[in-house]
Amino acid sequence: MSVQEPGPNPYQAVEVTNPEGRGGFVFVCEHASRLIPEEYQDLGLDADQVKSHIAWDPGALAVARKLSEAFDSPLVAGCLSRLLYDCNRPPHAHDAIPMVSEIHTIPGNQNLSFEAKKQRIDGIYIPFQETLEAVVKKATASDRLPLMVTVHSFVPVYKGQKRAVEVGFLHDDDSRFVDAILSVDDGAKFVVERNAPYGPEDGVTHTLRFHALPHQIPNVMIEIRNDLIVTDQQVADMADYLRDVITKAVSYADFRAATPSTGASQ
Repeated sequence: MSVQEPGPNPYQAVEVTNPEGRGGFVFVCEHASRLIPEEYQDLGLDADQVKSHIAWDPGALAVARKLSEAFDSPLVAGCLSRLLYDCNRPPHAHDAIPMVSEIHTIPGNQNLSFEAKKQRIDGIYIPFQETLEAVVKKATASDRLPLMVTVHSFVPVYKGQKRAVEVGFLHDDDSRFVDAILSVDDGAKFVVERNAPYGPEDGVTHTLRFHALPHQIPNVMIEIRNDLIVTDQQVADMADYLRDVITKAVSYADFRAATPSTGASQ
């Protein structure tokens, strides 16, 4: 399929909510939107595909917004579908501009020229990363390191396989935040796991590696099964749960002062 690629930055690629927040966190939602500008002709997908999880993380932005408000901290969110460019992937990643997502071929991403790929990198990835970098820089200017939390959602059934995990707490080389969370979560409310349903080996921790690890910022990537955040009440309940477990984890130990370490699987 041939589509006309727009110029380098004709659309807003990133939005910052509560930029002056002083709560000590930086929240991130890379896959917040399923918007595909009309020039891309929905990348050749049908309406149901564009609304589905392959285009975004349903419910993730709603939860992230509630956490940003609860902790009075900035939230950096993507404004365009991850099918155009996945801002949680570096430009060299094979799935940064996915040709296939789950079992779905993306016609508008086939056989892209170097120039077409560069336009998406320049117009989506770079503005997102520069904005997040500026927010992190501002947050690290204080006497105390901020905490980074990225919010995602995942499908209950993936390639025909049901997933038992309900909330995943992911980390890369720095496991401090996740260690603290799993120490205070008793598993009574949700089925939780470390580095599930994905882990760093799946290439999903780019934001943590690029923005948190270099500054030794304690970090966690939260994956929520999206059938648990469909309604407004479910979103509110999930946000309340995450607020509670994060607050307890922060109170549990001053892990910001600890040396980053890799945690064992759980």
